[in-house]
Amino acid sequence: MIKKWECNKIDEEKVNEFSKKNNVSRLLSKVMLSRGFTDDAEVQKFLHPKLDELYDPFLINDMDIAVNRIMEACERKEKVTIYGDYDVDGITSIAVLKSFLLEQGMNVDHYLPSRLEEGYGLNNDAIKKIYEQGTKLLITVDCGISAFNEIEYANELGIEVIVTDHHECPEKLPNALAVLDPKREDSTYPFSSLAGVGVSFKLIQAISYKLNLDRKKYLKYLDIVCLGTVADIVPLLDENRIIVNYGLILMRQTRKVGLQELIVASGYSKIDSTSISFGLAPRLNACGRMGKADLALELILTTDREEARKIALELNEINKERQEVEKRIISEAIETIERDKLYENGIIVVNNENWHHGVIGIVASKITETYYKPSILICMENGKGKGSGRSIEGFDLHGALSKCDDLLDKFGGHEMAIGLSIDESNLNDLKKRLFEIAKESNIEEMQPVIKIDAEVTSDDVSFETIKELEALEPFGEANPSPVFMYRNLKVDSVRALSNAKHLRLVLKDNNFRYDAIAFNMGEKRHSIDIGNKVDIAHSLEINHFNNMDKIQFNLKDIKKSL
Repeated sequence: MIKKWECNKIDEEKVNEFSKKNNVSRLLSKVMLSRGFTDDAEVQKFLHPKLDELYDPFLINDMDIAVNRIMEACERKEKVTIYGDYDVDGITSIAVLKSFLLEQGMNVDHYLPSRLEEGYGLNNDAIKKIYEQGTKLLITVDCGISAFNEIEYANELGIEVIVTDHHECPEKLPNALAVLDPKREDSTYPFSSLAGVGVSFKLIQAISYKLNLDRKKYLKYLDIVCLGTVADIVPLLDENRIIVNYGLILMRQTRKVGLQELIVASGYSKIDSTSISFGLAPRLNACGRMGKADLALELILTTDREEARKIALELNEINKERQEVEKRIISEAIETIERDKLYENGIIVVNNENWHHGVIGIVASKITETYYKPSILICMENGKGKGSGRSIEGFDLHGALSKCDDLLDKFGGHEMAIGLSIDESNLNDLKKRLFEIAKESNIEEMQPVIKIDAEVTSDDVSFETIKELEALEPFGEANPSPVFMYRNLKVDSVRALSNAKHLRLVLKDNNFRYDAIAFNMGEKRHSIDIGNKVDIAHSLEINHFNNMDKIQFNLKDIKKSL
């Protein structure tokens, strides 16, 4: 599939000025300017995040009400239950808040709903159970902002509710004692993109202020907060950048045995945002997807080394099981798509009675990536369907479903990702309507985009400048690893790797020779010959092999020069 390159054009004089003013290379200057950093204070804040720049937690609406009520519960020895979610954000949110409150001597329990049996968020059966166990105060983490009926039910039972959440808020807020959500329309908080665990962290920070505790009492949880923040794919900017930056430092030397054993089990030696995203988080998420989220929470909370090791190894097995289930569903989905030519529709909708709904979100991502079309996968059971969908840039999938709400039992999400429930009798009508919506949106004309920070030449590329790019870390949502464009390179050699799946090239620019690796681009081997002039979209790496360091281009795309 042909990819569209979007490369920011940057004024060379501004690059030179930025470089001198901030004492950084032209390469780093290009990236910073490309990403809109012009204010001196903002540049320094980004390059040198400081714990002192964490915002006052009492700027979050209702924080004072929440803190006072929790302190009251502490004094009265009332039972408090924390109600979370089964993904990494929800699990870490519970772990941070529960551990801190226990440390303050409070009577604290938690409730973690089953993804497979209860689904996301509060439910009345769970609230009744919590009530019967003597809970006086219920604190939600990473959920609750839309739980109007459930919170009213809790109120009727005499349970007071504090909502801590980070999802988009409805026009009307639930009738809770306090609603802590930086996305509130009336929010006075300077940063709206905290993860759920970030809001939990702000709550324990506020309680620490109220009790005049040493800041170490809440900062020691930053490793867990960092884990949940990276896993939830929130923008790694502003306060999230501070949290993750210091959280990674703490994680590399963590004393929490659960995290230690999770790191060992993941097989990653270097702990950064990448190893969290691809190593730690999938293992914890696999538990929730396979209906065993309690195990992930136990791992984070345990202080027993043997128990931690046992659970970490079990998580490995659960993750392997998740991968096998996922692999099977991908295969079956693609088989159906190809057989029925579903790729001819603007939106791909596939349903099956034998799919595990805990993993269909991941599969939907793979289908969308493969065909570059929005996709929705629905697993059917007893005439009811549960679905998950992923979109492409430029198409609002949540907006499309809003036009189909009369056919759906329930739906939610955002532009790029949705979840839904539907009666089987409405499935065909849903497909027809979505196909019409997609047709009107000209989805067929949309193509994948590679966003390029800047064009580079041999003057920009050196071991020193590549090393300097580490100042931009941690990488993640809204702060990706930089991508560059290099024009008119001569192909000096090209060979296929791994059964022609990947390519390894040597590229020349006058006297400069560069190694390049092109993963999953084996099909381009026959269109690129030695001697061709090519343009590349790439990231810059230092490849350490056989005790030697070499500059390497990691290609995102390659095409013949014009």
